[in-house]
Amino acid sequence: MNERFFELKKEKQDRMINAALKVFSQYGYRHASTDEIIRGAEISKGLLFHYFESKIGLYNFLYDYATKFVTLELTTHVEPSEDGFFELYKQILNSKIDSMYRYPYIFQFLDKADEETDEEALREIEERRDKYHRLMDALKERADITVFSAGTDYEKVWNLLDFTTQGLMLKAVRSDNFRADFLLEEATEYVDMVSNMTLK
Repeated sequence: MNERFFELKKEKQDRMINAALKVFSQYGYRHASTDEIIRGAEISKGLLFHYFESKIGLYNFLYDYATKFVTLELTTHVEPSEDGFFELYKQILNSKIDSMYRYPYIFQFLDKADEETDEEALREIEERRDKYHRLMDALKERADITVFSAGTDYEKVWNLLDFTTQGLMLKAVRSDNFRADFLLEEATEYVDMVSNMTLK
């Protein structure tokens, strides 16, 4: 990647990043169209390749940028000592939705990358993808599971929250008037509801 990309105005950087996040999140690496990306970014194809050299160069940059950005948001919002199951989940959720203020499709992109099968793309992201998963697993493992009644499957509770909030995120970014603050409020209501249903 051409480091001069970071000399562009932040608005133009984010326009290019957001356009690429959206297209790769919808189609995956192989079927993503650079023509669609440049239309969304409102730039020329020559400019795109000036900064990223190739489609794989753009994808590689995007995955690296997305995981670093999300990791930074997690370190900002998640308290190092927090281990309460639902409070920890809400802090992680808050960090995710805060990321979406700037990059609405960032988690759809990361989720799509988890399903990626293209060998060229996998070679580029596999190591960082594993590192990102280890980070998320480590956060999850901190959660205090002794708060649940006997027989409650805490793994399924966490998965239920993930499936619900991921669905809410997808619905929100596809709407014509995406509001991250409304998304956070709605998602938090679901977390609180599940908390009230499962805690002993």
